[in-house]
Amino acid sequence: MTSATPSSTAYIVIHETEYPPCGVPVSLSQHLLHLIPRALPWQSRESGRIVVEPDLARLIEGEDAFGNPVTWLSLDTPHDGLVVRAESRVTVIRREPLLKPADSRPWEQVRDSLRYRPKPLAADALDAQRYLYASPRAPRDALLAAFAAQVFKPGVPILVGAHALMELIFKTFTYDPEATEVGTPVLEVLKKKRGVCQDFAHLMIAALRSIGLPARYMSGYLLTDPPPGKPRLVGADASHAWVAVWCPDSGWAEYDPTNGIQPDLRHVTLGWGRDFQDVSPLRGVILGGLAQTPDVRVTVMPEAEWKVVRERKAAQPEVAEDKAKVEKLPGA
Repeated sequence: MTSATPSSTAYIVIHETEYPPCGVPVSLSQHLLHLIPRALPWQSRESGRIVVEPDLARLIEGEDAFGNPVTWLSLDTPHDGLVVRAESRVTVIRREPLLKPADSRPWEQVRDSLRYRPKPLAADALDAQRYLYASPRAPRDALLAAFAAQVFKPGVPILVGAHALMELIFKTFTYDPEATEVGTPVLEVLKKKRGVCQDFAHLMIAALRSIGLPARYMSGYLLTDPPPGKPRLVGADASHAWVAVWCPDSGWAEYDPTNGIQPDLRHVTLGWGRDFQDVSPLRGVILGGLAQTPDVRVTVMPEAEWKVVRERKAAQPEVAEDKAKVEKLPGA
């Protein structure tokens, strides 16, 4: 017999960004952080905090224009090196589909319902319009519309088309971390047919918007499996990105074109925006110092496994983690 699929999963999420000392102090740094997971009907946030070293920073918490948790970090004391560490406990709850894809409206009806008319739109449709237009990382273009048209044939239900577009990207594009950079244009990704999760999310979003459908960029994390017989490593994960498409009958439906699946218990949501630029984990301005590429370490681990890691480390404090830092454990 196989065990029943769990209805929820609790996670420990740690996202650590380090600018190592370089010998030239920074006189001022200000940052905007999207590092605390969003509380949602399918995701409860039991705790979330940000720790900064050196402990000289001013932190102000709030929400951005999209309702995501955001932290403003300011350091006006000279410092050499910076570590920003976000620690969260979240529980992801299984979501049951509200609507069969084949029962969703034809995509043309959804497109036409959002076109300008004197009559005011309903609140959910008005919100969806924010994700209908071109944004810095997700343009609207005839080539992208032609790409989407391969699966969005006349009369196709919107959720059927969205799932097919996700599968088209998953099956015909190659995951290749060396193929692109953070600023690689979507049209170049379309031409190369290679990239990473951020590229595939931007491509799917841009293709949907190019045929007049609202789509938003989802930022978060994905629980990954270690190699067979190997323990899950601390600090070996990464941020993840996927897509949400608006359907008037059921709200936002999510798709992960990198893995060819709809997000489930393995996806932890940080927040959403028009594209990556709206929900970048850490961005800001630094005066002084030297040009550096930060070291980013991410851990996404089921809470039950995290407790085992804590107990093992407590029992064998002299054993170093595999190229990862676990100096401060939540709840320790």
